[in-house]
Amino acid sequence: MIPLQERHDPPLCPHCKEPLTRLVRTRIQEPLGKAYVWSCPHCRCTLGITHRKGFWMG
Repeated sequence: MIPLQERHDPPLCPHCKEPLTRLVRTRIQEPLGKAYVWSCPHCRCTLGITHRKGFWMG
């Protein structure tokens, strides 16, 4: 088993190495749910993309 270490300092952006104390979220057009691009507020490099399918249950 690999030991888990907890840290309390913010992670660093893998591109500009600045501390990530916040993220920028940009919504992109997606007909079947919500999709977002997450980026660094300092260098604006993309850190990830998330997609959530939202189905209305009526």
